[in-house]
Amino acid sequence: MPSAFPKLRLGLIGYGYAGKTFHVPLIRSTPGLELAAVASRDAAKVHADLPTIRVHDTPAALIADDSLDVVVIATPNDTHAPLAADALRAGRHVVIDKPMALDLTEARTLIALAGDSPGTLSVFHNRRWDSDYLAVKQGIDEGTIGEVMHFESHIDRYRPTVRSRWRESAGPGAGIWYDLGPHLVDQALQLFGLPERVHAALATQRAGGLSDDWAHVRLDYGARQVIMHASMLVAGGARRFVVHGTRGSLIKTGADRQEAQLLAGLTPGAAGWGDDADTLTVIDAHGHERALPVAAGDQRRYYAALRDAIAGKSSWPVTPIEALAVMAVIDTGFASQREGRALPLPLTDAERAAFVPARS
Repeated sequence: MPSAFPKLRLGLIGYGYAGKTFHVPLIRSTPGLELAAVASRDAAKVHADLPTIRVHDTPAALIADDSLDVVVIATPNDTHAPLAADALRAGRHVVIDKPMALDLTEARTLIALAGDSPGTLSVFHNRRWDSDYLAVKQGIDEGTIGEVMHFESHIDRYRPTVRSRWRESAGPGAGIWYDLGPHLVDQALQLFGLPERVHAALATQRAGGLSDDWAHVRLDYGARQVIMHASMLVAGGARRFVVHGTRGSLIKTGADRQEAQLLAGLTPGAAGWGDDADTLTVIDAHGHERALPVAAGDQRRYYAALRDAIAGKSSWPVTPIEALAVMAVIDTGFASQREGRALPLPLTDAERAAFVPARS
């Protein structure tokens, strides 16, 4: 890989919502990283925000740019695996915005390619560094409510009008389970490991909807049940997390603010970045409530860990096997919806043995 530059040089493929809103500001505000190039069909759009950046007109041209250390893929979901495969064959380190692929077969193919490439594969599961999740995770890790028996995670919004964009189209990779499901699944797997079964219900509820916009998915862990819910028709929002254990409950109502801050133009790391004034409510076995402060979230930690991993100083922020496990749940969720029953994860014994949650 190139080594003549003082910073790791990253090239971004795609300058849509994910690339512009998340990857660009997070990369540019992480020490030791440089956003060196963007691949986009609309150079004027890129230069309006980044006037000095080099713009390649095709993904292939960016992947072939030997000055780059890392290729970041933030394109429509159905292009993730093909572009990542090309970048791995070119020997680049690769970051894919979630989901890593459309199905488990594509995901396995990518991991095999990464094993034969000098580059490394990682997936941008950025919600591991959200304030709401980290607060709940800390409460669980510290045994605040004993053994967790019931866990609910919601990403609910009120967007009754179907928008003209690929995420809400009828095309491959569209729909809420591909869009928000990976966030919900990755957090659950980091907390509880691999489930025994997946039982999913998906629906299209909005008038004119072309893909699923409601998902209610249960992960079975024996007596413990994990419920993940995402919807576009929840006015006023819902509690982000509700957790019940053998010695009490945890409730986190408000969601992490980093996406809203990025949309408002706040630079990651600026004063107030990731701050969360919504406390974590702890209810003990006697019904007594107390409020615990919530530490700030910081999704830059993904890119800082990526930087350090490439330098050989730390582990990868999201490993290929962790991303594969997420893809297995997503894939099984679609199968469960089709068959109308709970299904086991179709992972091999070797894949199950390799999966170890980061718990960082």
